[in-house]
Amino acid sequence: MSAVPPPPNPTLTPEQYAQVAASIEAEVGTVIVGQRQVVRTVLLSLLCEGHVLLEGVPGLGKTKLLTTLANVVSLDFGRIQFTPDLMPADVTGTQVLEEDDDGRRSFRFRPGPVFNGLVLADEINRATPKTQSALLEAMAERSVTVAGTTRPLARPFLVMATQNPIEQEGTYPLPEAQLDRFMFKAEVPFPSANDLADIIGRTTGGAEAVPKPKADAATLQAMIALTRQVPVADDVVRHAVELVVASHPDHEQAPPEIQQYVRAGASPRGAQALILGAKAMALLDGRPSASSDDVRELAKAALGHRLVLGYEAAADGKTPAQLVDALLEKITPAGSGVRGAP
Repeated sequence: MSAVPPPPNPTLTPEQYAQVAASIEAEVGTVIVGQRQVVRTVLLSLLCEGHVLLEGVPGLGKTKLLTTLANVVSLDFGRIQFTPDLMPADVTGTQVLEEDDDGRRSFRFRPGPVFNGLVLADEINRATPKTQSALLEAMAERSVTVAGTTRPLARPFLVMATQNPIEQEGTYPLPEAQLDRFMFKAEVPFPSANDLADIIGRTTGGAEAVPKPKADAATLQAMIALTRQVPVADDVVRHAVELVVASHPDHEQAPPEIQQYVRAGASPRGAQALILGAKAMALLDGRPSASSDDVRELAKAALGHRLVLGYEAAADGKTPAQLVDALLEKITPAGSGVRGAP
Protein backbone atom coordinates (compact mmCIF):
# COMPACT_ATOMS: atom_id res chain seq x y z
CA MET A 1 0.00 0.00 0.00
CA SER A 2 1.49 3.29 -1.08
CA ALA A 3 2.14 6.21 1.23
CA VAL A 4 -0.47 8.91 1.64
CA PRO A 5 0.57 12.47 0.69
CA PRO A 6 0.41 15.24 3.34
CA PRO A 7 -3.22 16.06 4.18
CA PRO A 8 -4.66 19.35 2.91
CA ASN A 9 -6.31 19.82 6.31
CA PRO A 10 -3.80 18.79 9.01
CA THR A 11 -5.97 20.21 11.83
CA LEU A 12 -8.59 17.45 11.63
CA THR A 13 -9.17 16.01 15.11
CA PRO A 14 -10.21 12.46 16.05
CA GLU A 15 -13.58 13.84 17.18
CA GLN A 16 -14.13 15.50 13.79
CA TYR A 17 -13.03 12.29 12.09
CA ALA A 18 -15.66 10.28 13.97
CA GLN A 19 -18.35 12.88 13.27
CA VAL A 20 -17.67 13.00 9.53
CA ALA A 21 -17.49 9.21 9.29
CA ALA A 22 -20.78 8.84 11.16
CA SER A 23 -22.46 11.39 8.88
CA ILE A 24 -21.21 9.51 5.79
CA GLU A 25 -22.52 6.22 7.16
CA ALA A 26 -25.88 7.75 8.09
CA GLU A 27 -26.31 9.45 4.71
CA VAL A 28 -25.57 6.23 2.85
CA GLY A 29 -28.22 4.63 5.06
CA THR A 30 -30.88 6.99 3.69
CA VAL A 31 -30.57 5.14 0.37
CA ILE A 32 -29.26 1.68 1.29
CA VAL A 33 -31.58 -0.39 3.47
CA GLY A 34 -29.88 -2.62 6.04
CA GLN A 35 -26.51 -4.08 5.01
CA ARG A 36 -24.85 -2.26 7.93
CA GLN A 37 -21.85 -4.56 8.05
CA VAL A 38 -21.25 -4.21 4.33
CA VAL A 39 -21.55 -0.41 4.55
CA ARG A 40 -19.10 -0.38 7.47
CA THR A 41 -16.59 -2.52 5.54
CA VAL A 42 -16.77 -0.18 2.53
CA LEU A 43 -16.38 2.85 4.80
CA LEU A 44 -13.33 1.35 6.50
CA SER A 45 -11.78 0.71 3.11
CA LEU A 46 -12.45 4.32 2.12
CA LEU A 47 -10.83 5.66 5.30
CA CYS A 48 -7.72 3.54 4.65
CA GLU A 49 -7.62 4.36 0.91
CA GLY A 50 -7.85 0.66 0.26
CA HIS A 51 -9.89 -1.19 -2.34
CA VAL A 52 -12.94 -3.31 -1.63
CA LEU A 53 -14.58 -6.22 -3.43
CA LEU A 54 -18.29 -6.91 -2.92
CA GLU A 55 -19.63 -10.32 -3.85
CA GLY A 56 -23.27 -11.32 -4.06
CA VAL A 57 -25.99 -12.46 -6.41
CA PRO A 58 -27.55 -9.82 -8.71
CA GLY A 59 -30.05 -7.34 -7.33
CA LEU A 60 -28.69 -6.85 -3.80
CA GLY A 61 -27.75 -3.18 -4.22
CA LYS A 62 -23.98 -3.53 -4.61
CA THR A 63 -23.73 -1.01 -7.44
CA LYS A 64 -26.24 1.30 -5.75
CA LEU A 65 -24.13 1.33 -2.59
CA LEU A 66 -21.01 2.41 -4.43
CA THR A 67 -22.71 5.09 -6.56
CA THR A 68 -24.36 6.44 -3.41
CA LEU A 69 -21.04 6.59 -1.60
CA ALA A 70 -19.47 8.51 -4.48
CA ASN A 71 -22.18 11.16 -4.16
CA VAL A 72 -21.86 11.36 -0.38
CA VAL A 73 -18.08 11.89 -0.42
CA SER A 74 -18.07 14.12 -3.55
CA LEU A 75 -15.44 12.12 -5.42
CA ASP A 76 -15.10 12.08 -9.19
CA PHE A 77 -16.78 8.85 -10.21
CA GLY A 78 -15.93 6.48 -13.03
CA ARG A 79 -17.86 3.33 -13.82
CA ILE A 80 -16.47 0.45 -15.83
CA GLN A 81 -18.97 -2.19 -16.89
CA PHE A 82 -16.82 -5.29 -17.23
CA THR A 83 -17.83 -7.56 -20.13
CA PRO A 84 -16.00 -10.35 -22.00
CA ASP A 85 -15.16 -8.00 -24.90
CA LEU A 86 -13.78 -5.18 -22.71
CA MET A 87 -10.19 -4.31 -23.59
CA PRO A 88 -7.42 -3.00 -21.27
CA ALA A 89 -7.39 0.34 -23.12
CA ASP A 90 -11.08 0.75 -22.22
CA VAL A 91 -9.96 0.85 -18.59
CA THR A 92 -6.68 2.77 -18.63
CA GLY A 93 -7.07 4.98 -21.70
CA THR A 94 -5.21 5.09 -24.99
CA GLN A 95 -3.20 7.22 -27.38
CA VAL A 96 -5.30 8.75 -30.18
CA LEU A 97 -4.01 10.36 -33.37
CA GLU A 98 -5.36 13.86 -33.87
CA GLU A 99 -4.99 16.38 -36.66
CA ASP A 100 -4.96 20.12 -35.95
CA ASP A 101 -6.21 22.96 -38.18
CA ASP A 102 -2.85 23.11 -39.99
CA GLY A 103 -3.00 19.45 -40.90
CA ARG A 104 -0.29 18.41 -38.44
CA ARG A 105 -0.87 15.12 -36.72
CA SER A 106 0.09 14.21 -33.18
CA PHE A 107 -0.77 11.67 -30.54
CA ARG A 108 -2.82 12.70 -27.52
CA PHE A 109 -3.56 10.59 -24.48
CA ARG A 110 -7.26 10.07 -23.86
CA PRO A 111 -7.65 8.97 -20.21
CA GLY A 112 -9.90 6.06 -19.35
CA PRO A 113 -12.39 5.83 -16.48
CA VAL A 114 -9.64 4.72 -14.09
CA PHE A 115 -8.61 8.40 -13.91
CA ASN A 116 -11.26 9.17 -11.28
CA GLY A 117 -11.19 9.26 -7.50
CA LEU A 118 -13.64 6.42 -7.07
CA VAL A 119 -13.76 3.74 -9.75
CA LEU A 120 -16.62 1.25 -9.82
CA ALA A 121 -15.51 -1.99 -11.47
CA ASP A 122 -18.97 -3.43 -12.01
CA GLU A 123 -19.16 -7.23 -12.38
CA ILE A 124 -15.37 -7.38 -12.56
CA ASN A 125 -15.34 -11.15 -12.98
CA ARG A 126 -17.16 -10.95 -16.32
CA ALA A 127 -14.04 -9.63 -18.09
CA THR A 128 -11.11 -11.77 -19.18
CA PRO A 129 -8.03 -11.99 -16.92
CA LYS A 130 -6.11 -9.88 -19.47
CA THR A 131 -8.52 -6.98 -18.96
CA GLN A 132 -8.76 -7.51 -15.20
CA SER A 133 -4.97 -7.15 -15.01
CA ALA A 134 -5.24 -3.62 -16.43
CA LEU A 135 -6.12 -2.53 -12.90
CA LEU A 136 -3.07 -4.07 -11.21
CA GLU A 137 -0.74 -1.09 -11.49
CA ALA A 138 -3.50 1.40 -10.70
CA MET A 139 -4.55 -0.43 -7.54
CA ALA A 140 -1.04 -1.02 -6.19
CA GLU A 141 0.86 2.08 -7.29
CA ARG A 142 -1.86 4.67 -7.95
CA SER A 143 -0.49 5.23 -11.44
CA VAL A 144 -1.08 4.04 -15.00
CA THR A 145 1.55 3.40 -17.67
CA VAL A 146 0.42 3.74 -21.28
CA ALA A 147 2.77 3.94 -24.29
CA GLY A 148 5.79 4.10 -21.99
CA THR A 149 4.54 7.08 -19.99
CA THR A 150 3.52 6.71 -16.35
CA ARG A 151 0.72 9.01 -15.21
CA PRO A 152 -0.31 9.47 -11.55
CA LEU A 153 -3.93 8.99 -10.55
CA ALA A 154 -6.12 11.27 -8.47
CA ARG A 155 -5.94 10.99 -4.68
CA PRO A 156 -7.71 9.58 -2.89
CA PHE A 157 -8.06 6.72 -5.36
CA LEU A 158 -10.20 3.69 -4.65
CA VAL A 159 -11.41 0.77 -6.72
CA MET A 160 -14.70 -0.65 -5.51
CA ALA A 161 -15.56 -3.77 -7.45
CA THR A 162 -18.60 -5.99 -7.55
CA GLN A 163 -18.81 -9.56 -8.67
CA ASN A 164 -21.39 -12.29 -8.92
CA PRO A 165 -20.48 -15.67 -7.43
CA ILE A 166 -17.97 -17.62 -9.49
CA GLU A 167 -20.40 -20.43 -10.20
CA GLN A 168 -22.60 -18.08 -12.24
CA GLU A 169 -22.32 -18.53 -16.03
CA GLY A 170 -20.09 -16.22 -18.05
CA THR A 171 -17.59 -15.34 -15.31
CA TYR A 172 -13.84 -15.67 -14.90
CA PRO A 173 -12.06 -16.28 -11.58
CA LEU A 174 -10.06 -13.27 -10.40
CA PRO A 175 -6.28 -13.93 -10.47
CA GLU A 176 -4.61 -14.17 -7.07
CA ALA A 177 -2.58 -11.02 -7.80
CA GLN A 178 -5.81 -9.13 -8.44
CA LEU A 179 -7.54 -10.44 -5.32
CA ASP A 180 -4.55 -9.56 -3.16
CA ARG A 181 -4.85 -5.90 -4.12
CA PHE A 182 -8.29 -5.68 -2.56
CA MET A 183 -7.93 -4.61 1.05
CA PHE A 184 -11.25 -6.19 2.04
CA LYS A 185 -13.80 -8.50 0.51
CA ALA A 186 -17.38 -8.45 1.78
CA GLU A 187 -20.15 -10.92 1.11
CA VAL A 188 -23.44 -9.11 0.48
CA PRO A 189 -26.22 -11.15 2.10
CA PHE A 190 -29.83 -11.39 0.98
CA PRO A 191 -31.93 -8.85 2.93
CA SER A 192 -34.25 -9.87 5.74
CA ALA A 193 -38.01 -9.86 5.18
CA ASN A 194 -38.37 -6.51 6.98
CA ASP A 195 -35.55 -4.94 4.99
CA LEU A 196 -36.97 -6.30 1.75
CA ALA A 197 -40.35 -4.75 2.55
CA ASP A 198 -38.60 -1.43 3.24
CA ILE A 199 -36.71 -1.67 -0.07
CA ILE A 200 -39.94 -2.25 -1.96
CA GLY A 201 -41.55 0.72 -0.24
CA ARG A 202 -38.65 3.02 -1.13
CA THR A 203 -38.21 1.92 -4.73
CA THR A 204 -41.77 1.38 -5.99
CA GLY A 205 -43.38 4.55 -4.69
CA GLY A 206 -42.47 8.18 -5.31
CA ALA A 207 -39.06 9.69 -5.93
CA GLU A 208 -36.15 7.89 -4.32
CA ALA A 209 -33.98 9.62 -1.73
CA VAL A 210 -31.10 11.69 -3.11
CA PRO A 211 -28.00 11.49 -0.89
CA LYS A 212 -26.38 14.75 0.21
CA PRO A 213 -22.61 15.37 0.18
CA LYS A 214 -21.03 14.98 3.62
CA ALA A 215 -17.31 15.16 2.75
CA ASP A 216 -14.95 16.07 -0.05
CA ALA A 217 -11.59 14.89 -1.34
CA ALA A 218 -9.60 17.20 0.95
CA THR A 219 -11.46 16.00 4.05
CA LEU A 220 -11.00 12.37 3.01
CA GLN A 221 -7.28 12.93 2.53
CA ALA A 222 -7.03 14.32 6.04
CA MET A 223 -9.01 11.38 7.43
CA ILE A 224 -6.82 8.88 5.58
CA ALA A 225 -3.69 10.52 6.96
CA LEU A 226 -5.12 10.57 10.50
CA THR A 227 -5.99 6.87 10.24
CA ARG A 228 -2.30 6.05 9.76
CA GLN A 229 -1.34 8.08 12.85
CA VAL A 230 -3.34 5.91 15.28
CA PRO A 231 -0.94 4.08 17.63
CA VAL A 232 -0.88 0.29 17.68
CA ALA A 233 0.70 -1.70 20.50
CA ASP A 234 3.42 -4.21 19.64
CA ASP A 235 1.32 -7.13 20.82
CA VAL A 236 -1.52 -6.10 18.47
CA VAL A 237 0.87 -6.02 15.53
CA ARG A 238 2.26 -9.38 16.67
CA HIS A 239 -1.24 -10.87 16.74
CA ALA A 240 -1.93 -9.70 13.18
CA VAL A 241 1.39 -11.18 12.08
CA GLU A 242 0.66 -14.48 13.82
CA LEU A 243 -2.72 -14.76 12.09
CA VAL A 244 -1.13 -14.18 8.69
CA VAL A 245 1.80 -16.56 9.09
CA ALA A 246 -0.47 -19.26 10.57
CA SER A 247 -2.65 -19.03 7.45
CA HIS A 248 0.18 -20.78 5.56
CA PRO A 249 -0.22 -24.58 5.62
CA ASP A 250 3.50 -25.22 6.12
CA HIS A 251 3.72 -23.08 9.27
CA GLU A 252 4.06 -24.89 12.58
CA GLN A 253 1.16 -22.91 14.12
CA ALA A 254 -1.24 -23.54 11.24
CA PRO A 255 -4.49 -25.21 12.38
CA PRO A 256 -5.24 -28.66 10.95
CA GLU A 257 -7.95 -27.19 8.71
CA ILE A 258 -5.44 -24.78 7.17
CA GLN A 259 -2.94 -27.58 6.61
CA GLN A 260 -5.57 -29.74 4.92
CA TYR A 261 -7.49 -27.28 2.77
CA VAL A 262 -5.23 -24.29 2.01
CA ARG A 263 -2.56 -24.32 -0.72
CA ALA A 264 -1.22 -20.81 -0.05
CA GLY A 265 -1.85 -18.42 2.82
CA ALA A 266 -2.33 -14.66 3.05
CA SER A 267 0.30 -12.22 1.81
CA PRO A 268 1.91 -9.33 3.73
CA ARG A 269 -0.87 -7.13 2.35
CA GLY A 270 -3.21 -9.13 4.58
CA ALA A 271 -1.32 -7.99 7.68
CA GLN A 272 -1.31 -4.40 6.39
CA ALA A 273 -5.08 -4.57 5.90
CA LEU A 274 -5.62 -5.90 9.42
CA ILE A 275 -3.61 -3.12 11.06
CA LEU A 276 -4.86 -0.22 8.92
CA GLY A 277 -8.44 -1.40 9.29
CA ALA A 278 -8.01 -1.75 13.05
CA LYS A 279 -6.77 1.85 13.22
CA ALA A 280 -9.84 3.11 11.35
CA MET A 281 -12.15 1.07 13.59
CA ALA A 282 -10.58 2.63 16.68
CA LEU A 283 -11.21 6.15 15.37
CA LEU A 284 -14.79 5.29 14.40
CA ASP A 285 -15.43 4.07 17.95
CA GLY A 286 -13.70 7.05 19.57
CA ARG A 287 -10.84 4.97 21.00
CA PRO A 288 -7.24 6.25 21.16
CA SER A 289 -5.57 3.08 19.88
CA ALA A 290 -6.32 -0.11 17.94
CA SER A 291 -6.80 -3.45 19.66
CA SER A 292 -6.45 -7.14 18.91
CA ASP A 293 -10.26 -7.36 18.95
CA ASP A 294 -10.31 -4.94 16.02
CA VAL A 295 -7.85 -7.15 14.18
CA ARG A 296 -9.93 -10.26 14.83
CA GLU A 297 -13.15 -8.54 13.78
CA LEU A 298 -11.60 -7.75 10.40
CA ALA A 299 -9.95 -11.13 9.85
CA LYS A 300 -12.57 -12.59 7.51
CA ALA A 301 -12.77 -9.45 5.35
CA ALA A 302 -8.99 -9.05 5.18
CA LEU A 303 -7.77 -12.66 4.96
CA GLY A 304 -10.55 -14.82 3.51
CA HIS A 305 -10.07 -13.82 -0.13
CA ARG A 306 -6.30 -14.14 0.19
CA LEU A 307 -6.41 -17.86 1.00
CA VAL A 308 -5.80 -20.10 -2.00
CA LEU A 309 -7.88 -23.21 -1.37
CA GLY A 310 -7.15 -26.70 -2.63
CA TYR A 311 -9.54 -29.07 -4.36
CA GLU A 312 -10.27 -30.79 -1.06
CA ALA A 313 -11.92 -27.63 0.26
CA ALA A 314 -14.48 -27.61 -2.55
CA ALA A 315 -15.06 -31.34 -2.19
CA ASP A 316 -15.71 -31.02 1.54
CA GLY A 317 -17.68 -27.78 1.27
CA LYS A 318 -15.17 -25.66 3.21
CA THR A 319 -15.39 -21.89 2.77
CA PRO A 320 -12.73 -19.24 3.41
CA ALA A 321 -14.84 -17.90 6.29
CA GLN A 322 -14.81 -21.31 8.00
CA LEU A 323 -11.05 -21.56 7.61
CA VAL A 324 -10.52 -18.09 9.06
CA ASP A 325 -12.72 -19.13 12.00
CA ALA A 326 -10.41 -22.10 12.56
CA LEU A 327 -7.46 -19.72 12.41
CA LEU A 328 -9.01 -17.39 15.00
CA GLU A 329 -9.79 -20.30 17.30
CA LYS A 330 -6.19 -21.54 17.19
CA ILE A 331 -4.38 -18.17 17.34
CA THR A 332 -5.43 -16.11 20.38
CA PRO A 333 -4.23 -12.61 21.33
CA ALA A 334 -2.26 -11.43 24.34
CA GLY A 335 -4.39 -9.70 26.98
CA SER A 336 -3.02 -6.16 26.82
CA GLY A 337 -4.09 -5.56 23.25
CA VAL A 338 -7.69 -6.64 23.78
CA ARG A 339 -10.36 -3.99 23.52
CA GLY A 340 -11.14 -2.61 26.99
CA ALA A 341 -8.13 -4.28 28.64
CA PRO A 342 -6.15 -2.21 31.14
